Amino acid sequence: MNVTALLDWYARVRRPLPWRATRDPYALLVSEVMLQQTQALRVVPYYERWLARFPDPAALAAAPPRDVLAAWSGLGYNRRALALQHAARHVDEHGWPGDLTELPGVGAYTAAAVSSFAWDAQRAAVDTNVRRVIERHDGAARGPRELARRAQELLPEGRAADFNQAMMELGATVCRPRRPDCGACPVRLGCASDGRAHAAPPRQSAPRFEDTDRWARGRILAAHVGGAAPPELEPARRERAEQGLVRDGLLVRDAHGRLRLP
Repeated sequence: MNVTALLDWYARVRRPLPWRATRDPYALLVSEVMLQQTQALRVVPYYERWLARFPDPAALAAAPPRDVLAAWSGLGYNRRALALQHAARHVDEHGWPGDLTELPGVGAYTAAAVSSFAWDAQRAAVDTNVRRVIERHDGAARGPRELARRAQELLPEGRAADFNQAMMELGATVCRPRRPDCGACPVRLGCASDGRAHAAPPRQSAPRFEDTDRWARGRILAAHVGGAAPPELEPARRERAEQGLVRDGLLVRDAHGRLRLP
């Protein structure tokens, strides 16, 4: 893979996303947690409001969970908000660990991304987009360890942050899952998949989101955060949703068995 061509391309097309203008590890951690399974442009207003409300780990650590969940409301996967607060409390009490996976809710990808963006750590961050770019270019599927080694091989010395951002941008905007734009790809030369039909990921039949327990959990939690009446739900579905919220620590039961925010 021509990494120089990749970096030159990224310098030309780089989107001005707000987390790309900071080296603050806290702000970068917020962005990476928010971006999990969520499109970048949808995250931007949540990210900006979050940092205005909780500008540093100390502010987030001290905030009531109600305020944390209210600031997150609408992004989905609400457990991420509390995991981020738990991580902020760790940082506020102990400082940033050398290995960011010691923080609650931080896995290998997030640790590599934040450490490379904040501190220039020479670490390749491999997410779904990066996996797709490498496997298509090399024409080979790899397990997680082999893929991590391959990404690390491609990493240019001293350019980890730019390389990681460029690979993610390429996968998100050009080497897309369903309609890749091979003509616009900066690393098309030498790509094993160039000129071949790209099989789209199989579509799986799924129920309407409104019929899922995840939707029910979100509506119940939103009602508690906003002080509104909870949605009308079939009793068994309500019970499953409430049990899930309690299990995830998003709601607790008081001595009388009533649900409330933690």
